[in-house]
Amino acid sequence: MKQCLKFRHIIQISVWLVISSVSAVSADPHAVKSKNGVSSFPADVVTSWIDLQLKIAQTTPAPPPVTLRRCVYTGITLYESVVPGMPEYQSIASQLNGLQALPSIQKGETYYWPASANAAMASITKSLYPMTSPANKASIDSLEAALAALFQKDNKSDELARSATFGKSIADAVFSWAKTDGNDDKTPFNIPAITGAWLPTPPSNMPASLTNWGKNRSVFIGSDEGADGQKPIPYSTDPASPYYAQVKEVYDISQSLSPEQKAIALFWADDPDGKSYGGAHWLSILNQLLIKEKSNMETAVVANAKLSIACAEATISVFKGKYLYNGLRPVTYIRTVMNKPDWKTFIITPPHPEYPSGHAVISAAAARTLTLLFGDHYKFTDNSYNRLGFTPRSFNSFEDAAIEAGNSRVYGGIHYRKTCDDGQRQGKKIAQNLHDKIKFKRS
Repeated sequence: MKQCLKFRHIIQISVWLVISSVSAVSADPHAVKSKNGVSSFPADVVTSWIDLQLKIAQTTPAPPPVTLRRCVYTGITLYESVVPGMPEYQSIASQLNGLQALPSIQKGETYYWPASANAAMASITKSLYPMTSPANKASIDSLEAALAALFQKDNKSDELARSATFGKSIADAVFSWAKTDGNDDKTPFNIPAITGAWLPTPPSNMPASLTNWGKNRSVFIGSDEGADGQKPIPYSTDPASPYYAQVKEVYDISQSLSPEQKAIALFWADDPDGKSYGGAHWLSILNQLLIKEKSNMETAVVANAKLSIACAEATISVFKGKYLYNGLRPVTYIRTVMNKPDWKTFIITPPHPEYPSGHAVISAAAARTLTLLFGDHYKFTDNSYNRLGFTPRSFNSFEDAAIEAGNSRVYGGIHYRKTCDDGQRQGKKIAQNLHDKIKFKRS
């Protein structure tokens, strides 16, 4: 009985949190004629769903690539569920890799786009998070119901039902496509038995993870074309070699980490216990910007789609490189070659090869995408981890934030400087490819 009461209390708290996330629109600013386009609505529905998505990611631990895979399918679903109401924009389905034609709206009928987006996001989130907690599942249902009740105040029931049906049909089609992307490939992979190749790292010495992630179907063809133009420094144990020098830099930094460097390393760390947003950190930044700018719904769905695609494609490119180069992590080299058997990293080394840096590539792709959306030298403050007691971090541009994210891995003792610098170039190229190859706007 006590367990039942405890669970009921958790659900009640979850429902309260979800409903409070839409309290800012309790006066129903969506109560405009359904013939209005998506740009006529505020971004509240979008930001509420992104906020819930972040909470679910935070409490459903997964490696960053897995989280970002879920984000990209929700981002595409959201965009496609409302794009018929965006006259200047077009469906991108035909430009995506292997996505078949999506359901279309009924000609001559009217649609209430917030209702379509709401149903689409509820459906795709449930499909992508079947393993999440009962409390999170209840939160999904609660947010969908709270928004649906809000829409009913000033809109026709048949229009709302039609809109929700369309949104869910988009979610179903996108999820069917998602299931064929190869993320569940369990083909065995053996790290080459050569000198300088990756070895499991302390403290857990876990086997290599996501070994086939680089083979996943890309969201669009040519996403990382020209991105991997660099290579890691050749392995060497010679104290006079460039390789030894890059490892020594990591060791030297670790011996005198400043409070600021420690704060940076921890702020950008991917907490394995799910306290951070992992790879979805940049989605958190976007959500803050959308709220700060009081963006409309059209701006929000476009920005979310572009950012999620850039980040997800970056993860595939990263893991393609990791299992091509199979780079040794600093902790292994420092403990063995440099004979420092008790040396420890400041943050835990993830269980996969060193080159390239996921943080550097993903952050650079995200930063370039946001720069193209919001402009150069956009100053912002990142409050993503206020709830964990971290001091907010302020930046003069998105690129400044991406560089700090890359450097955080050097301060943490898990990456080399060149790895992060190369990752910046790689991520920028992926974002530029997205900008050049996928045409969201009509010609």
